[in-house]
Amino acid sequence: MSAEDRNAVPRDLGTVLVTGGTGLVGSHSVARLLREGYRTRVTVRASGQEAGVLAALRRAGVDPAGRLEFAVADLGSDGGWGAALDGVGHVLHHASPFPVRPPETEDELVRPAREGALRVIAAAREAGVPRVVMTSSYAAVGYTAKPGDHYSETDWTDPDTEGLPAYHRSKVLAERAAWDHVHTHGDIELTVINPTGIFGPPLGDRPSGSVGLVKGMLTGRMPVVPIMYFGVVDVRDVVDLHLRAMLHPKAAGERFIAVSGSSVSFFDMAGILRRHFPAAAGLLPAAELTVEQVIEGAKTDPALRDAATLRGRIPVISNEKARSVLDWRPRDVTETIVATADALIRDGLTLPTGDGPRA
Repeated sequence: MSAEDRNAVPRDLGTVLVTGGTGLVGSHSVARLLREGYRTRVTVRASGQEAGVLAALRRAGVDPAGRLEFAVADLGSDGGWGAALDGVGHVLHHASPFPVRPPETEDELVRPAREGALRVIAAAREAGVPRVVMTSSYAAVGYTAKPGDHYSETDWTDPDTEGLPAYHRSKVLAERAAWDHVHTHGDIELTVINPTGIFGPPLGDRPSGSVGLVKGMLTGRMPVVPIMYFGVVDVRDVVDLHLRAMLHPKAAGERFIAVSGSSVSFFDMAGILRRHFPAAAGLLPAAELTVEQVIEGAKTDPALRDAATLRGRIPVISNEKARSVLDWRPRDVTETIVATADALIRDGLTLPTGDGPRA
């Protein structure tokens, strides 16, 4: 958001409720809101989890200055949401289950994602909140093949797509349910952000899957990568898009894809790291599996199922809507990947020559 945009925002728009405040996007959202001068309330599943949010803010160099509150509310229960939303003017709903390992049943992801979204929207509507901005995913947009492989906000992943991972299915069904709820009940606006792969400097102690991917490459744990092309977006730009969607009148009832530019592959990403961190060259992926190898490997390795679903296709993902409607201007893909690696090095990851973060 430009200085002009910030100056145009009234300083008191009411408290912003943030769910998922300990995650990559959530922690950056809380930091950004506090920097902007908003009062911010963060939901936690249980008392004692506030420490993670406070640690992230210290890492970001943000002083809450008495403008940060916490509320205990679990996506799996109705309890606590009334109090959490009392006096709230805006809601950023980031929270959604993300598996560390493939779940035993899809319902372990689908049910809490769908019911959690409905619970937050219903409680916000009851509290008189005018709009909820919900974080969905590109997984709900472009994982069903189409001629030309061009994707925009009008596209939807078919939840019955063969081989679709459970996480992707949960995102589709949760977002569909959210839109259905709003269309059925009215009295509240919904805006959905659909980010592609989210990278950038983490604020929390536990790296996200995407940040962990960069770490895995830089530490030599990924000598070979599957052929897979995907969109990249910086977490700071994802947050910026959420805040624009929170305030802009034309964002109501709309989806916005968050992607920086052209799709890249794992091997392309390794090339970016090799150019900017030559000390790590010997640790970075040196080979790429073929489509056939990925499909075969996915039969026994769940980690390859995402790549197997895409079958080497190169999606052309549009960010024109976010640019034209909300004047959103994301960072370059290379800048984002380098910033991710720099942050990991600052946090203690050591390259073979002890190369430090770049200016």
